[in-house]
Amino acid sequence: MDAVIKPLRGLSDKSEVPASEIQEAVVKPDQPRPSRDEAEGAVKTLLAYIGENPQREGLLDTPRRMVEAYDELFQGYHQCPAEVLNRTFGETAGYDDFVLVRDIEFHSHCEHHVMPFYGKAHIAYTPIDRVVGLSKLARLVDAFAHRLQTQEHLTAQIAAAIDKVLQPRGVAVLLEAEHTCMSVRGIAKVGAKTMTTRFTGMFRDNPDEQARFLNMVRGLAA
Repeated sequence: MDAVIKPLRGLSDKSEVPASEIQEAVVKPDQPRPSRDEAEGAVKTLLAYIGENPQREGLLDTPRRMVEAYDELFQGYHQCPAEVLNRTFGETAGYDDFVLVRDIEFHSHCEHHVMPFYGKAHIAYTPIDRVVGLSKLARLVDAFAHRLQTQEHLTAQIAAAIDKVLQPRGVAVLLEAEHTCMSVRGIAKVGAKTMTTRFTGMFRDNPDEQARFLNMVRGLAA
């Protein structure tokens, strides 16, 4: 059973994220996995299942292309989130307000239907002594997003990783996304957006800081 990282500031047990999700890549070097030929064979089976002929000209290379696409879309299983944040900088000149990076575009895949969802992430944290390069926050989002996900879990993973590795005074994460499993199938409501948040530390404890974060995300004066 995975060890869990206890929330630094007394969040409930429901907020715990397994340590392995933050500190390690999911796929280990010695982990048994199907071969590429087996993966391509599975694609041929799915094509036949929907009524297609995997041997027709237009589909001959589809199994190879689809497996290559999966290698790219799900590369997050091979990335270590903690390593993304491992280089920090101490020259902050006493900066004591939060750092906000908004409008980080991301795409992921719903673990229930393996269909895309995409949108924007907005992340803020209040450093104590050190800050992380701004691009690292976007890379962290991608490391988690390039896995099968739910939006709720993705939000929690991002916040927990920043909280654990950087140990700031607080973290705020807001994700807004459209899910194609809702917009192009099922109820088919194009344009419906899902919003999820996670606040820790000063953002959780201080409603004014939450409101200031949300106003700045919306482009309103702080």
